[in-house]
Amino acid sequence: MSLPPLALRVLQGLGALWTAPNTLIGLIGGLAGMVAGARPSWNRRDLAIVFRDWPWGPGGAITLGNVILHTGPVLDVACRTYAHQAGHCTEPVIGLHDHERAHVYQYLVLGPLYLPVYLACGGVSARNPFERAADVYAMTGRGWWPGIG
Repeated sequence: MSLPPLALRVLQGLGALWTAPNTLIGLIGGLAGMVAGARPSWNRRDLAIVFRDWPWGPGGAITLGNVILHTGPVLDVACRTYAHQAGHCTEPVIGLHDHERAHVYQYLVLGPLYLPVYLACGGVSARNPFERAADVYAMTGRGWWPGIG
């Protein structure tokens, strides 16, 4: 089922309001990173402010509401799925921007409930259904919600 563009934008706007507390956390992290060289830009496709060259973390990206904190210079890079990295299976490389966009969509639905639910589902791991769904979305362009795809 596909929504008319106006209806989709209205739902995205409502989702952005719903997840605003998470976005605020991301903005605080991004602004702190700017002191150490992080650079923000709006990414319309990912519906997020992306802070590139974010100085902290093991590498990769983390999404907080409509903010993506990325340690590299560009978000459009190849990466491995969580299941592949954990040795559960062999899967093709995916686009990090697609994976993080799935998390933005998940935040739009769960809003301030996202972080507690995400952590209760296993946090950053191949077992987490939100990470598996983001990987499926990055591979196929569908199925960003756990159990759908």
